Amino acid sequence: MANGNGKVPIRERIKEGTDKLWNSQVAESIMRPGSPFKQGYSDSPRNRSYVVMNNVLYHLHPVKVKRHGVKLSYTLCLGGLSFFLFILLTITGIFLMFYYTPTAEVAYADMEALSTNVAFGSLVRNMHRWGAHLMVLSVFLHMSRVFYHGAYKPPREFNWVVGVVLLFLTLFLSFSGYLLPWDQLALWAITVGTNMVGSAPILGDSVVFVMRGGFEVGPNALIRFYTLHVIGLPLVAAIFMAVHFWRIRRDGGMARPL
Repeated sequence: MANGNGKVPIRERIKEGTDKLWNSQVAESIMRPGSPFKQGYSDSPRNRSYVVMNNVLYHLHPVKVKRHGVKLSYTLCLGGLSFFLFILLTITGIFLMFYYTPTAEVAYADMEALSTNVAFGSLVRNMHRWGAHLMVLSVFLHMSRVFYHGAYKPPREFNWVVGVVLLFLTLFLSFSGYLLPWDQLALWAITVGTNMVGSAPILGDSVVFVMRGGFEVGPNALIRFYTLHVIGLPLVAAIFMAVHFWRIRRDGGMARPL
């Protein structure tokens, strides 16, 4: 309601903008029915049931799977294959951590020792390496399949954004692991890659300095990339995968062409 001067008070403008935000498509795609954060939520037995059913910890796995979700096709289970490769990389990565020291003096020697002194070391390292390449490929094909089938459309647009984040996390995981062998190929690949980041406007140079821990690729860069590769990025990826699987169920199961 306007005041005597014909102007709408700031408080009412803020309330009107807030109402539009909570009723927008973005808010509707994130908050499912019965969410306690949704505008107009009332404490009722029905809404309490919605809160439990929409909880990721209680209902991560579906009670039933639609027939089209298990139908044999050329794009069968690309998302499941990506998750399997993530588990494979986690297991083989833990094995490699027992025989790897993230220091510039011995990192390359440890990688060499894996091929000569450790039983099945070369096999596990190559499984980890090729598994990373396959995961990048499978995630890319999975995203392509979702895009070309139109499975990013409502009510799945929020899960599409989560999937895009997972794609970038997969690329960052592959990129951060490239430096760890500490050989000439790894050093120059990371140098070129971080220089590309440095070409970004405004924050490019600052981001490169943080990634390298200095002005050049050296021991500080190795420990930073190692920490990101084995702790930071896998933890964030696991959280986003849990949300991704949960939303697949809440949005009606595995998508068919729309």
